[in-house]
Amino acid sequence: MDKLLVKGGAPLHGEVAVSGAKNATLPLMAATLLAEGESLLENVPDLADVRTMARLLERLGVQVARGAGKASHAFSLTVSGALQFEAPYDLVKTMRASVLVLGPLVARFGRARVALPGGCAIGARPIDQHLKGLEALGAKIVLEHGYVEATAKKLKGASIVFDMPTVTGTENVLMAAVLAEGITQLENCACEPEVVELAAALNGMGARIAGAGTKSITVIGVNALGPMQHEVEPDRIEAGTLLIAGAITGGDVTLTRCAPAHLESLIVKLRAAGVRIDATAGDRLRVRATTKLSPVDLETQPYPGFPTDMQAQFMALMTVARGTSIIKESVFENRFMHVLELTRMGAFIQIDGHQAVVQGVKRLSGAPVMASDLRASAALVLAGLRAEGTTEIQRVYHLDRGYERLEKKLRKLGANIRRVST
Repeated sequence: MDKLLVKGGAPLHGEVAVSGAKNATLPLMAATLLAEGESLLENVPDLADVRTMARLLERLGVQVARGAGKASHAFSLTVSGALQFEAPYDLVKTMRASVLVLGPLVARFGRARVALPGGCAIGARPIDQHLKGLEALGAKIVLEHGYVEATAKKLKGASIVFDMPTVTGTENVLMAAVLAEGITQLENCACEPEVVELAAALNGMGARIAGAGTKSITVIGVNALGPMQHEVEPDRIEAGTLLIAGAITGGDVTLTRCAPAHLESLIVKLRAAGVRIDATAGDRLRVRATTKLSPVDLETQPYPGFPTDMQAQFMALMTVARGTSIIKESVFENRFMHVLELTRMGAFIQIDGHQAVVQGVKRLSGAPVMASDLRASAALVLAGLRAEGTTEIQRVYHLDRGYERLEKKLRKLGANIRRVST
């Protein structure tokens, strides 16, 4: 099992490119099940979750070729003939996004059997909204022995109102609805950029979707789709993490191949903290840190609000601000697992229900810490970059699920960080 050793104190400087978005790639890969033939995905990040989804698709009968053509970050995914319909527990248990094959399979082949998903331990993330939507489209749902089985002769359009915005729920039902007979109206949808990107890719395959990026999405069902050709957009969470890396170290870092429009809520909070952020070109952002960080309050919200996936990283920044910050977590009920590890490094944080009160300290000190989930691991890396001495971060397999060789990107910027096997 690998761990990271981070020796803090070095301001980061230079340019770094942002990888393709994990949270966009996974539903796009699942969507290739909807069409016969060869689909091509470009700018695919090399991540543990992406490799897991590739293995799952291969188990279903999809031919997956990595490094298609001349691009090392391109995937060719070929669907030919009938597929298997079961997504087994041994693959699904490590990644809850595996449930995204449910909608495409039942829509195109009339049957799907998918193990109930796993993933990070950040709270209950049920799939009841997925199942509610599929049932409304006419699927029969059976839950038994830890599996969801969905069957349908032919899905039919319906009016569906999600009880709360759900990204994967919106995506799953959207992928099912594109092949349903008639019109489907989805309300209270998630508005995240990944949903918009999936809808655009599906429209490129021949789907008829309008309204993605708003609370109301309309889908006119079609009989069949063609293969996908799509380039994955930049990862907004990786970009945000790298912005904070520049800020927390007092550095000067330029991000290339990013999407500034997807980072507006984070940029507002960073500027409120005294960090200078400049858009130097259409796909470039420059972060220049201040020596005196101001405290900032925030509350996580569905997009376009402040993303829950950036809460832990921003908290790491606030541990060294001059004053008290209040951070409220409104999306997941168990996403403060990084707090105890940050306090081991000298942070002063108190938890009160769904909010954390962060009193900034003058210095953090390196310590042995343990990552509990994907974004918590990134927060510990950021704290380690600022801390005096060496921080030893264990369980970095969490980090590898969502960041493509983060330590190499940070080393390129001057960080003293290395990976060692234990």
